[in-house]
Amino acid sequence: MLRFTDEHEWLRLDGDVATVGITAHAAEQLGDLVFVELPKVGAKLTKGEAAAVVESVKAASDVYAPLSGEVTEVNEAAVADPASVGTDPQGGGWLYRIKLDDPSAMDGLMDEAAYAEFAK
Repeated sequence: MLRFTDEHEWLRLDGDVATVGITAHAAEQLGDLVFVELPKVGAKLTKGEAAAVVESVKAASDVYAPLSGEVTEVNEAAVADPASVGTDPQGGGWLYRIKLDDPSAMDGLMDEAAYAEFAK
């Protein structure tokens, strides 16, 4: 299941663990990414709090926790090659994985069609 937030993050659920990244729309708005800071594995995130930072030549942006849970993995490749987040944001440019406190909360997020309309 793929869902989107109004802060331009995407989540892909696999069991009770969601992979999180920024949307292609967000990556396009930011331009060339030069720096990525990710949360620590084991960090407890609360929905809506800043979880990561992506920085481009234009601006730095917080990436917010789309839902509450515990970080289980981070994408070190994104830290080593921040540009990958911009060039493949919904693939190899994912940011972190989070074990959701309540996986059913995904139902409250936008699906692809709703996000496409929102991002216009």
